[in-house]
Amino acid sequence: MLDGLRLYGRYIDISFRSQMQYRASFVMLSVGQGLMTGLEFLGIWVLFDRFAALDTWSLPEVAFFYGLVNIAFALCDAFSRGFDLFAATVKSGDFDRLLLRPRSTALQLAGQELTLKRIGRLTQGLVVLLWAADALDLAWTPDKLLLALLTVLGGACLFYGLIVLQATLAFWTTESLEIVNTVTYGGVETAQYPLAIYRAWFRRFFTYVIPLACVSYYPALGILERPDPLGSGPLFQWLAPIVGLLFFAICLHIWQVGVRHYRSTGS
Repeated sequence: MLDGLRLYGRYIDISFRSQMQYRASFVMLSVGQGLMTGLEFLGIWVLFDRFAALDTWSLPEVAFFYGLVNIAFALCDAFSRGFDLFAATVKSGDFDRLLLRPRSTALQLAGQELTLKRIGRLTQGLVVLLWAADALDLAWTPDKLLLALLTVLGGACLFYGLIVLQATLAFWTTESLEIVNTVTYGGVETAQYPLAIYRAWFRRFFTYVIPLACVSYYPALGILERPDPLGSGPLFQWLAPIVGLLFFAICLHIWQVGVRHYRSTGS
């Protein structure tokens, strides 16, 4: 276990140093990422400027959801590049080479690239989150700070798990199925708004099938100390982020099933 972590750290260090060889490019790409995602929040601001409120939810409250989910997704997106491009690895036959190495295939793909430019999205999400907390006059007590960190960790694990699932499907389909993006990138868009505004079937899907609400909506309510229109209590809101870690563990198990069924390219 410790040896694997050291190797992963080595992978990340190599990726970091290689990208820092072109620092001007890194800065421009990061700023570009921040500006592009900033336009997404501008759209939310325009919505509230026109309608003042979304049901019973204010702009700072929605901005708080937005900040949490975008920080989590930025972390996932930065560390999951190997799985995100896995379909090309299967088609080229390069996955066969990974199987010959005495290391976990998941570890090798996870350490393939650290996408540093995602720091632009992370920074933009953090700025929005801090602005929302200030606008809501939120007191950052140690327990709320801990819950926020668990929420970000759980969210990053859940999104990472979805990308692992998408990569696993490539064992059978070869091509990456874009429909999975409806619950990754589409899930980010969904989680930027309170779950209570959606229809009941939609809420159930993103709670029990893809448990996105457990790493965004419910813990955010616990941090904000806002009563939940759906009836969840403080204990559930605190435990909800753990679902993201469990989901990731399940996805890694499904990945191992896919690896065992891999039959090479035949070339």
